[in-house]
Amino acid sequence: MKVLLVGVGGVGEAIAAIARPRAWMKQMVLADYNVKRAEEVQKKMGDNARFPVEFIDASNQGMIEDLAKKYGVDLIMNSVDPIFNKQIFDAAYNVGAKYMDMAMTLSEPHPTDPFNKPGIKLGDYQFDKAAEWEKKGLLAMVGFGVEPGMADVFARYAADHLFDEIEELGIRDGANIAIEGYEFAPNFSIWTTIEECLNPPVIWEDGKWITTEPFSEPEVFDFPEIGPVEVVNVEHEEVLLMPRWIKTKRATFKYGLGDQFIGVLKTLHMLGLDNKEKITVKGVQVAPRDVVAACLPDPAHLGEKMSGKTCAGTWVKGTKDGKPRQVYLYQVADNKACMDAWGCQAVVAQTAFSAVIAMDLIEHGVWTGAGVLGPEAFPPDPFMEKMADYGFPYGMREMVG
Repeated sequence: MKVLLVGVGGVGEAIAAIARPRAWMKQMVLADYNVKRAEEVQKKMGDNARFPVEFIDASNQGMIEDLAKKYGVDLIMNSVDPIFNKQIFDAAYNVGAKYMDMAMTLSEPHPTDPFNKPGIKLGDYQFDKAAEWEKKGLLAMVGFGVEPGMADVFARYAADHLFDEIEELGIRDGANIAIEGYEFAPNFSIWTTIEECLNPPVIWEDGKWITTEPFSEPEVFDFPEIGPVEVVNVEHEEVLLMPRWIKTKRATFKYGLGDQFIGVLKTLHMLGLDNKEKITVKGVQVAPRDVVAACLPDPAHLGEKMSGKTCAGTWVKGTKDGKPRQVYLYQVADNKACMDAWGCQAVVAQTAFSAVIAMDLIEHGVWTGAGVLGPEAFPPDPFMEKMADYGFPYGMREMVG
């Protein structure tokens, strides 16, 4: 397989590192606006021909298409902030390449009732074009990170094997990650974190999508190897993906942010620093959110200062053989283990591995299809059988109550 990797930040580096030992990965083009960053990753990979570096402006669809044609790629892997999704998605369609991302096209809140009704939903732009992709015989795989991604595979596995009826699919994410020397330092893209945490969260309930206020419905969830963490509703793709393929009465996504993080996000919003639209400052056009991101440490370079574990997974409530059942399918990534194996911190490594497994399954014809498809659209067993081999084994906890 030949892949154009658009974006070589923390997750992009982890994708390259996890793919590097795999013989089926013939070539992965490391394309980034920051060429020095791409060259840094290339040096770690140790094979310039297999991992060539290219400059790319992800807002320039023509440039993406030209690079895809230059290298004759089979797949375009989108590993940048989702503000660029439309250009990369459309570029893949135009050149006839498969497409994969880890976050779907952005949402826009309802103009008059944002905390009850959805406006433009995550992924609407992509799903509106599904028939065109299917007619062309092309495959766009959307939401193939860890959440969305692995968590959606778990949901499909639960529906196929563990439950007769599902009442709720709940993605639950918690961690005990600490970062030495920083009072505040996100371990993932702050641009994306602001987007998903300050938008009205979406919930699937009784056959329709509704919205609520940010940080709503707090609950304490007991995570394996981590312990109890308070989690809150956050806008996330799984809630938009799972009900398309899996029958459930309710679907939610809850994330353990912590009081400090929530406080910082609320302050950024209050000051207008979450704004992604450009403003003029002393004659320079700049988006306030980009300034915030530039002021914070790069998550890709925090691994050696990080300690702890992160847990991602899918809580499922329903019935089996007429009896109530609750199960949590999960994956725990330890930061030290990820640094030792991949040279990447746990959060970005855990996000990246699902994309590489999906590439593996597509390359070997295990997963096939056309159109715009989420992880739930594919048989889950082959993916889960590969998780341990890739260094990210899953677990399952039967829950009571």
